[in-house]
Amino acid sequence: MSEPIIDRFADIKILRYEVSEFEQLPLQQKLFLYCLSEAALWGRDIIWEQNCAENLLVRDLLETVYASQCSANALDSRLLGYLKRVWFANGVHHHYSNDKFRPSFAETELRQWISDVPDDLFTSRLHDTKQNVADRVSAVIFDPDFKPKKVCLDKNQDLLKASAVNFYSGVCQSEVESFYKNGKGRNALNSNAVRKADGSIGEKVWRLGGMYGATIEKIVFWLERAKKHACNEQQKEVVGALIKYYKSGDLTDFDEYNKLWVAEKAAPVDFINGFIEVYSDPLGLKATWESIVELVDNEASERIRLISENAQWFEDHSPVDVRYRKRNVRGVSMKVINAVMLGGDCYPATPIGVNLPNADWIREKYGSKSVSLNNITHACSVAARDSGALAEFAASKAEIECSRQFADQADDLHTQLHECLGHGSGQMADGVTLDDLKAYGSTIEEARADLFALYFMADDKMIEIGAATSKDVAWAHYDSYMRNGLLVQMSRIELGKNLEEAHMRNRQLICRWVLQRAQPKHVAAIVERAGKHYVEIYDYEALRSLFGELLHEVQRIKSEGDYEAAKNLVENYGVCLDQTLHTEVVERYKRLDVAPFSGFVNPRLAPVERDGQIVDITIDYSESYVDQMLRYSRDYSFRNSL
Repeated sequence: MSEPIIDRFADIKILRYEVSEFEQLPLQQKLFLYCLSEAALWGRDIIWEQNCAENLLVRDLLETVYASQCSANALDSRLLGYLKRVWFANGVHHHYSNDKFRPSFAETELRQWISDVPDDLFTSRLHDTKQNVADRVSAVIFDPDFKPKKVCLDKNQDLLKASAVNFYSGVCQSEVESFYKNGKGRNALNSNAVRKADGSIGEKVWRLGGMYGATIEKIVFWLERAKKHACNEQQKEVVGALIKYYKSGDLTDFDEYNKLWVAEKAAPVDFINGFIEVYSDPLGLKATWESIVELVDNEASERIRLISENAQWFEDHSPVDVRYRKRNVRGVSMKVINAVMLGGDCYPATPIGVNLPNADWIREKYGSKSVSLNNITHACSVAARDSGALAEFAASKAEIECSRQFADQADDLHTQLHECLGHGSGQMADGVTLDDLKAYGSTIEEARADLFALYFMADDKMIEIGAATSKDVAWAHYDSYMRNGLLVQMSRIELGKNLEEAHMRNRQLICRWVLQRAQPKHVAAIVERAGKHYVEIYDYEALRSLFGELLHEVQRIKSEGDYEAAKNLVENYGVCLDQTLHTEVVERYKRLDVAPFSGFVNPRLAPVERDGQIVDITIDYSESYVDQMLRYSRDYSFRNSL
């Protein structure tokens, strides 16, 4: 493949990832990957609809205008720039800041572009008049006060009314919280909560024959085909259980699927598919649809086997209250995988590590599975080389050299500890669930997993089991983590804004909490030199102890469901930015001319037929970002049936 950066716009760079071993796979595995990939692509419209009710109409309109302008050889670069951002975010709100995009063209210009579209082309795509469509999209595109935030976590507002996400209709925050707290709702994870005609609250369940039914029908079709090519009998059961859940929408079926999925560890091909993560729901109840199709990297997985095999040791030596440690760690496993296809909320932006299932009771009784996405992190690493960001924000030449020598190893180790052990560690007090922390649950959970990784990556055990070559691996990561949490990540946020996204809040929360205690003890500090600010660490072991203290408290908060403590911790340390420092960081980063966010195009899998039989599956990396987005909208959409 060529260099991984294939497109760049706004604050985004688009990369490719490679599945280098794909061509050598046996046909059965290729067929399994192909069918799972088709299922992954068919869920695309769901995430668009979940992010905002008007998103699909906006996408249809913009793509229609784009097609018309291309045909007339009169493409306006401002339209394409806005469309690229909307494609990347799966909607009109930024994928990380949650703020609505502001187009660089005026509403009058868009209406003129719509008027210029040939009538037959417009009608065939939009099924409505130009006037009606223009009126319907006007507010969502141009009105800054209409659905300004995809996810709003402002404690002073009704979070449902202030968020654009499409999980609730005609209901307010207090009503929904009461509805689920009193056990009236059976499908919190996979439904829209809506006001019924009689005034009561009900659920529109996401299942075959229900909400998103037409799209789920296609997902099920490809899962049925995938089941025939599963790698072993146990995996066939896993796929069958997922199909059963999609048909029923019953969360007890989802639980059974998760238990089977966790238990299956032998197959060289694995997948994530379903309504899983709740980061986009301000109440932390409703799950967005996502999928990753995975090919296990056996060589890389062997290097982290010892981490998962020592899971009980880590649990026994955790700095948390003994009451909240697991006495018997079960079923913890981690694999390094290469992504083959990304879908839904994992596309185009994707995580670099995943730990599932999310249900704590399943983790405690049956275990969990973690994956680290090797080819994704490799592509990001190649694209980030020599960007200048390290030299600009590191406090010293020694810090730069340490990072260059150990950063890749450190990042991998942090991800492995975070996903494999961090999320799976600890236990809840009787009767407590993560839902008790409401809007703060996701941030607290990510902080807990990060703190677990930060604390243990500096333990002598890492060197003993061969997971790290020296303590310098941990120290390099401490430099990077504090530098990012206190400075660099601000470059991703518009001036004047505060933090909304759970992972960004989590990182700042940790860094500000430990810095407050580190500075008086001469452990770490933000220092100024020649008008620029840097983070300096003077005592790494002492900083590790502070990470342990905070982990103790964060685990207590989660285990006890202490909402007030969670609220105070997040609001006091994780939300507000130092606006003077923010301005400085943005200006310094702007001079580097580096796009802070990365996303991916997928490879294209295609069957090769001979005499009516599929004899091979090919993989192709040549598709552009624009062509892929247009093809997905054309070939994988039931938007008119949602």
